[in-house]
Amino acid sequence: MKKILLAGESWMSYTTHVKGFDSFYTSVYETGEKYIKRAYEEGGYDFTFLPNHLATEEFPFTIEELKEYDMIILSDIGANTLLLPGATFTSSIKRPNRCNLIRDYVLEGGALFMVGGYLTFSGVDAKGKWQDTAVQEVLPVQVLPTDDRMEHCEGITPVTTKSHAIVDGLGEWPSILGYNRTLPKEDGEVIAEVEGNPFIAVGEYGKGRSAAFTTDCAPHWAPPEFCEWEDYNKLFLNIAKWLMKE
Repeated sequence: MKKILLAGESWMSYTTHVKGFDSFYTSVYETGEKYIKRAYEEGGYDFTFLPNHLATEEFPFTIEELKEYDMIILSDIGANTLLLPGATFTSSIKRPNRCNLIRDYVLEGGALFMVGGYLTFSGVDAKGKWQDTAVQEVLPVQVLPTDDRMEHCEGITPVTTKSHAIVDGLGEWPSILGYNRTLPKEDGEVIAEVEGNPFIAVGEYGKGRSAAFTTDCAPHWAPPEFCEWEDYNKLFLNIAKWLMKE
């Protein structure tokens, strides 16, 4: 059984409630892996979810550990989470650069899938920072150095632009509520667009492959009509099969 690792897709919120003279606080921990996890598990894959707060220390530190997985997914996780492990940030101890390892993993035959969100690609306030890492070398799109979020509360519909195994046979695209704006690269192939910008792009690097999906795999950019779309599972399974050369 082929193995998939998803890193990211989690967040914690701490809210202050003020009611006149009094105030109180609430906190919540949430994850967004539900739909993509379902797609891959129903498709017969061994799926491992590594939320952001664990990825800092538990995302693989060696190429051998990365190669235990047939596909790596980065979704709504900033580069700093991998670049600043606790030993480095708090004690100035050298640790392997895991962004470099991801690049090497792809070049040596691995599959990389970046999914959009507030901290992938460039993200909110450009805090994703992936364009400044070696991961950019094996992405089929150019990440912007500025905040790349394109918010569409009215809804906007992607368009398939090229025949490809990933999109062939899919039904009509449902609308989305936003995406990360990127630029196409000469060594990549854009197979679907939104507002003329890459929506799905793929590329081959060394012995491996990568794909960029510039909207979310869960709310808020992926509304219910997208997450419950009849071809949701088929889309993500097609991406995995192409990336892993199945």
